[in-house]
Amino acid sequence: MDDDVAIYRRHADELTRYATVLVGPADAPDVVTDAVLAAFRTPGWRDVANPRAYLFRAVLHRAQSVRRSDARRTTRERRAAIVEPARDREPSVDAHRALAALSPQQRAVVFLTYWEDLTPAQVADLLDVGEGSVRKQLARARETLRSVLS
Repeated sequence: MDDDVAIYRRHADELTRYATVLVGPADAPDVVTDAVLAAFRTPGWRDVANPRAYLFRAVLHRAQSVRRSDARRTTRERRAAIVEPARDREPSVDAHRALAALSPQQRAVVFLTYWEDLTPAQVADLLDVGEGSVRKQLARARETLRSVLS
């Protein structure tokens, strides 16, 4: 139990930033809490080789579930939630609009690459996908961002 608390404390801030990018600031704390508690209840949790990667994947899966079940929210409300910055940065409204145009997977890859300064190999490890998939998602995201911002 103490180990779990230490792991949570070590990664809570970055998991919350990640969830904020995926679902917005209103739902991010709940997504992180639900994902971490579910991870800790998973049989074999203590045998996980990379707890950080496991928790990032858990947050991604929980965020995707929330987004699917949150269909009753209007597009305008979702975009307004995304406008809040994940960190103490003040990106322009255009940048937020562009990020809102990305798929959740693309937004995750962009966040981990540019906000968390991770390499494609590190992002692939965290998301449990191939490095080629990360590079492809990043290329598609850049294309979408260029299109929306031009």
